[in-house]
Amino acid sequence: MSWDRVVEGVRTALTAVMQVTAGPILVYFLLINTSLLVLILLAFGEFRAQQRRRVTSPEQGGGLAPGVSLLVPAYNEETGIVTAVKSFLTLRYPRHEVVVVDDGSTDATFERLKEAFDLVVVPRQLPQDVAIRAEVHSVHVPRDGRTRLVVVRKENSGRSEALNVAVNAASEPLVAMIDGDSILEPDGLLRVTKPFVDDPTRVVATGGAIRPVNGSRVEFGRVVRVEMPRTWLPRVQVVEYLRAFLLGRTGWSRMGSLILISGAFGLFRRDVLVEVGGLDPTSIGEDFELVMRIHKHLRDEGRDYRVEFVPEPVAWTEVPSTARVLRSQRRRWHRGLWETLWAYRGMLLRPRYGRIGTLALPYYWLFELFAPLLELFGLIVVPLALALGVVNLPYAALFLLLAYGYALLVTLAALLADEWAFHRHDRWRAIWIALAAATLENIGYRQLTVWWRLEGWWASLRGQRHVWGVMTRTGFDEGAS
Repeated sequence: MSWDRVVEGVRTALTAVMQVTAGPILVYFLLINTSLLVLILLAFGEFRAQQRRRVTSPEQGGGLAPGVSLLVPAYNEETGIVTAVKSFLTLRYPRHEVVVVDDGSTDATFERLKEAFDLVVVPRQLPQDVAIRAEVHSVHVPRDGRTRLVVVRKENSGRSEALNVAVNAASEPLVAMIDGDSILEPDGLLRVTKPFVDDPTRVVATGGAIRPVNGSRVEFGRVVRVEMPRTWLPRVQVVEYLRAFLLGRTGWSRMGSLILISGAFGLFRRDVLVEVGGLDPTSIGEDFELVMRIHKHLRDEGRDYRVEFVPEPVAWTEVPSTARVLRSQRRRWHRGLWETLWAYRGMLLRPRYGRIGTLALPYYWLFELFAPLLELFGLIVVPLALALGVVNLPYAALFLLLAYGYALLVTLAALLADEWAFHRHDRWRAIWIALAAATLENIGYRQLTVWWRLEGWWASLRGQRHVWGVMTRTGFDEGAS
């Protein structure tokens, strides 16, 4: 077969494909970017509303602040665990405790805690409010009895079960799940518990805003100056977190349709967690799965409840600084997205589940799960069709405008909304870097994450066993001037 006949065959096939998909491709990118812009506008409206109304913190509420147990799963965290726990213990909050669960660490995590807080064993039998499979070895508290710290040692069985053990050990009505390498704002608990104070009977969970800490100056477990990361990979993630995780979730919360709370920091009513059985140790997307299970359980029971998002900066976390670690993270995220959406497919388009079933879940299926598949299709088919003369230059230009130009406009809107509301950066250089990162996101980064997300989805469809990758930490910058 001659090369010309091969080219002609490909051209004929592409012509047939483009006759069916040319219009839908453009409509899809128009809809996905418009929906993001709508979420950003809703978030901006929420920011304005919060600034107009006088905010009364739980501390000012005459003793109304509900007690909080900070749940900290720890596995091989010897480097930063003591600093993290000390920062958690000194948060500005009327009543809180810290529950650390050492998930069978093979390094000196427990030894560092024991030395720093003078821990002693106590003969405490943890309740089995949430069922666990792993063996709990011992429970420890500070010898002086004044520091509200509990350290539980157990055999290794994963983060989800470590958190379930922490739920059993918690003594306060609210429990906050936080990673040991995250940094909380000093008044972060005051902010994230405010919805519980304002509406104590209906609010069952709140999500706190998470921001990348790479490049910022950290002293004694506190972010003292916000800076942009020094390399471009984390810089792009700063923009990405801002658009998708801060403004996007604020928009969903304003519509009463929040279905995802970040595993890096979320606050829940303990009794509701016990009702639904805690986190699922078999789930890859355990944070997403937990919130979906709460929605389903409470909707099935016909209960009036709220799940809210707190947009003010609450927690900081280190994002991947290498492509290898980022790839592992995005593969896991998309696999968890797929497996959770599939597990709760029975809620899709069901009016009994309200906006969760009729708005949020259709969006996540169409614009989160299928987005990388459809974007890859467009990236391959449109340039090939242009090269073979199947589509003309104006169509290709319109595709780029809607897929990437519009996306850049949406990101710029997110940057403006964030800077107006929070003004986190005091240097124009940081703002210019953010603008440059928003542009570079569309050149290479976005295409790589599309491929990595598809890898995670494909691995799940094949039934491939998931192996948890290691998040290589570069550490916080404590010596910047």
